[in-house]
Amino acid sequence: MKILLLLAPLFVSVSVSVFAKVHYAKVEPYESIILKSSVSALVLDVDLDAEGEMLDDKQIITLDAGLDTLNVKSSHQSILLLEKMLSINTEIATSLNDTVKRQEGYYHRINKLSTASKTQKDNAYSSFTSAKTQYLSTREKIISLENQILDLKYKVVQLEDSIAKKSIILKDKYLYKLMVRKGDFVNPGTALAEVKDASRAKLVLFLDAQELEDVKEKIVYLDGNKTDYKIYKVWKVADEKFISSYRTEIVIPAPKDMFSKLVKVEIK
Repeated sequence: MKILLLLAPLFVSVSVSVFAKVHYAKVEPYESIILKSSVSALVLDVDLDAEGEMLDDKQIITLDAGLDTLNVKSSHQSILLLEKMLSINTEIATSLNDTVKRQEGYYHRINKLSTASKTQKDNAYSSFTSAKTQYLSTREKIISLENQILDLKYKVVQLEDSIAKKSIILKDKYLYKLMVRKGDFVNPGTALAEVKDASRAKLVLFLDAQELEDVKEKIVYLDGNKTDYKIYKVWKVADEKFISSYRTEIVIPAPKDMFSKLVKVEIK
């Protein structure tokens, strides 16, 4: 009887160190994303057949970009015209600059002549200042044209960005659900589709504080099999629903068949 009393505490301590709590977790896609519109537009087409498929470089929603496309074309034409005007005014400025230099030289020469009348000197100065004013006015026009060209080029970039955002294309993503239909009108912030990153998977567990001790160093067992997986992330604030537990994630490869399979998880 005394032997049993001595061995009982020893048995309890060994059982705590060897056995771990059993948890069950669903194999979930690594990330779930709600795609939202960043523009206002009419929905022209929705690929309903793509729902429930893993897609790679597939267009699932088309928004009306007709007005933006016309605006881009018009802006490019305006840029070409402004660039021609800029070229012409640059030539005029070069010619006027030569005229200014000649008029300035003539004025300085005649201004030094004692034989030149005041009227001749005034006329020479007037011609010089008039040429300089024309030159400066042309230079000002050149700067204005350059600024207009920059503004239009920026406008084109904005329009092209808007056009790009009106073709919703998925690359290596799983289309879970489409939230709009052909004929709908969307505004910025309107939910378009729910997609999931199914290139890898995760297991979400809720562990108590005792289980979290050195948890990232422990071995993860799935369905009783030892793995090389490690705890990927631990939340430091207790979960709102499971108030005495902490959310924990394990990242694993994407399953070959289906997601949402229930897996037994032990961490020892």
